[in-house]
Amino acid sequence: MNLNKTIGVRKEDGQLTISLVTGGAGFMGSHVTEQLLKSGHTVVVLDDLSGGFAENVPNRAIFVRGSILDEQLIEHLFKEYHFDYVYHLAAYAAEGLSHFIKRFNYMNNLIGSINLINASINHSVNCFVFTSSIAVYGSSQSPMTEIMNPEPEDSYGIAKLAVEQELKVCHEMFGLDHIIFRPHNVYGVRQNIGDRYRNVVGIFMNQLLRGQPMTIFGDGSQMRAFTHINDIAPIIAASVNHRSARNQVFNLGTDEPYTVNALARIVADAMGKECRTIQLDPRNEVKIAFSDHTKAETVFGKRKKTSLEDGVRRMVKWAKKHGARESSVFEDVEVMKNMPPSWAEIVRKPRVPEPGRGASDLRNQAGVAPAKY
Repeated sequence: MNLNKTIGVRKEDGQLTISLVTGGAGFMGSHVTEQLLKSGHTVVVLDDLSGGFAENVPNRAIFVRGSILDEQLIEHLFKEYHFDYVYHLAAYAAEGLSHFIKRFNYMNNLIGSINLINASINHSVNCFVFTSSIAVYGSSQSPMTEIMNPEPEDSYGIAKLAVEQELKVCHEMFGLDHIIFRPHNVYGVRQNIGDRYRNVVGIFMNQLLRGQPMTIFGDGSQMRAFTHINDIAPIIAASVNHRSARNQVFNLGTDEPYTVNALARIVADAMGKECRTIQLDPRNEVKIAFSDHTKAETVFGKRKKTSLEDGVRRMVKWAKKHGARESSVFEDVEVMKNMPPSWAEIVRKPRVPEPGRGASDLRNQAGVAPAKY
């Protein structure tokens, strides 16, 4: 248990609004934390730094390094802070990889969520805000709408849908209010560009910074709608102020889909680099995935959204200043059968720690990383 900056926050006068943000050292979580602080919340960030960075946590937030799997720590935090709201963004969001890390996926994305839901019920949290994913839809016809029956096709989507269903049952059984968001293909400043399994915009930038070609599964005709973080973080943070949003599900993101090939050209142009790509063997994935946002716009208002070109340029400016990151290797693979060859080859390579480095540091081996969309 590692508690930092916990002095001086008490709710004795009943006037403070205190929110817990899980995954607040990560990409989306840090932006939501920033928005909450701006609106006057006291924010406790819980993050184990497995995918985030302490430097991402805004200075005025209370940072606790720990895992959502640590029931004792969670109980301590809920007793200590009497949270009004829980914003649950902690997740390992690698859809394609989730087929091969099922136990890890369900522990982190499902069981960890249940720990938070239990504590929220027991400590009378006002509202539980959950970031799900359009992965719950599977290969439904695009644009995906909230009235479609979810049919996830990977273990990550199954875990997210299970949490959604659990929240629905907990509202009916215990009166726990919730708001569920299904964002998609989010990118922007503070993204972990060294993650080889997810977030293709960041992967492309990291590859170009390292002088490598951009890697694409199949022919690159897959279509996604890439969403800038500034277009969704304020909505997620302020959602608890909209009573009509309670116990509802919302798609959240941009509207215009692009092919992965088009994205590669846009990223290369913004980086001032030649557009060099390598085509890898196709993998089992949804070909076209983007969603309709009419419901969210009806409740939260219609806003101008960031164009892909503009959003990529902003992120490139940050990425160039930040520099390339070492590409991590997920070593604890549980199933090797039918794994994409480009991933399997990396996992099978023997990796011996250098003097002074632990086994966990082997995840930071560099290499050409196939992109997750």
